[in-house]
Amino acid sequence: MYDVAIVGCGIIGAATAYQLARYRLSVVVLEAMNDVANATTKANSAILHAGYDPEPGTKMARLNVEGVKMAKELCEKLSVERREIGSFVLAFSQEEMATVRELFDRGNKNGVPGLRVLTGEEVRAMEPAISGEVVGALYAPSAAIVSPWEFCLALAETAVRNGVELRLSSPVTAIEKREGSFLLRTASGDVEARYVVNAAGVESDRVHAMVGGDSFHITPNRGEYYLLDKTQGTLVDKVVFQCPNKDGKGVLVAPTVHGNLIVGPNAQAVDGPDEVGNTAAGLAFVKKMALKSVPGINFRDSIRNFAGVRANSDQSDFIIEESEAAPGFINLGGIKSPGLSAAPAIGVEAVKLLQGCGLQLEEKDSFTDTRSRVVFRHLPPEEKERMVRENPLYGRVICRCETITEGEIVEAIHRPIVPRTIDAIKRRCNAGMGRCQGGFCGPRVHEILSRELGLPLNEILMDEEGSYILTQPTKEGK
Repeated sequence: MYDVAIVGCGIIGAATAYQLARYRLSVVVLEAMNDVANATTKANSAILHAGYDPEPGTKMARLNVEGVKMAKELCEKLSVERREIGSFVLAFSQEEMATVRELFDRGNKNGVPGLRVLTGEEVRAMEPAISGEVVGALYAPSAAIVSPWEFCLALAETAVRNGVELRLSSPVTAIEKREGSFLLRTASGDVEARYVVNAAGVESDRVHAMVGGDSFHITPNRGEYYLLDKTQGTLVDKVVFQCPNKDGKGVLVAPTVHGNLIVGPNAQAVDGPDEVGNTAAGLAFVKKMALKSVPGINFRDSIRNFAGVRANSDQSDFIIEESEAAPGFINLGGIKSPGLSAAPAIGVEAVKLLQGCGLQLEEKDSFTDTRSRVVFRHLPPEEKERMVRENPLYGRVICRCETITEGEIVEAIHRPIVPRTIDAIKRRCNAGMGRCQGGFCGPRVHEILSRELGLPLNEILMDEEGSYILTQPTKEGK
């Protein structure tokens, strides 16, 4: 029997596993997908919000500010790409300036450092590409951008290094309440645990219902994006928001840690978590709103469109609590924006709740709390030469757009959480993330995965289960 079972390994499940790995506990993480960070965590705006938006006194407000402070240290010691670049909330009228001042007051109450209200001229002096129609803005210097899937992977990988068990392709299909424990039915076999943490994202209400809970309900909400080539990546240096409304923080324009420009999202309620297709109407809206903020965006340099589904709930705040229907069952639900920002602090809250339920915590004598990885393109020339001498695989560039070497790909394959798909490699070392979107390097990554994993080419997938690239005829020729 496990002490704790965590359902879901997006950023919230990974942050919880990371915190629990510090203690002498047996912990298992059950992830429905065949890789971590493969749902909402991989398809969002990649922003660590400063914390001025949530209502003061809410869990969102407190955990947002705490989470971004924790993320700064975590990203540094776990080798996660993060840049503190600041953000603007633009106002296009005096009415919207009233909203800006309200956000300024709210942010000060939430403890956000360095907030300033700027005039339109001051905004354009800092960001010349901003629209001449802007009359003012809120400036938040502590906002940052991050690689969200790399952040999640780093937390999950560190948890695994410290003894947490991760089961991929293990969707939970039923939960049976027992005396002092829970029996979870999964695709990879039954799991019994004394406590359960429900970090199932858009599916969290369904997982809660398995133990008889109905205290909250999730409405999946789709947001669509443009990802633009690096030729557009320096158009703005900061995250550019418009004034928020009932649908969220609005369409943003921001650089990414990889040097691209991201634009989006819209907000549309959908029927289920799998509705991640793009729509002509949704993308047209995103484009129109983005050009209002930054008129010079060249959408002809778009290299990819994508969509993510957020876990909007019928409650205005994060749901972080023990279930009334099942003592020892912790819900981490309705974690929409600023969920990525708050994730590290939510992990700490989950541990506190488990302790309050009776989980005994004893810290380990040792805890591996650092992580390193090679990003070859960022190394100085002499270091590159040394690495190629020691391992010639670093001298073979596989992804030309992003300058990713075979050495980096092989190293990623042999880390604690083994990538088994082409997109899993993309999330670990950026191969296939560039202008051609894997058109050149995809077949080579395919071959490397096959070789290193000892699997035939037709068993290597593009991404999720069933995304076959090659098929092989049966003995009957069918």
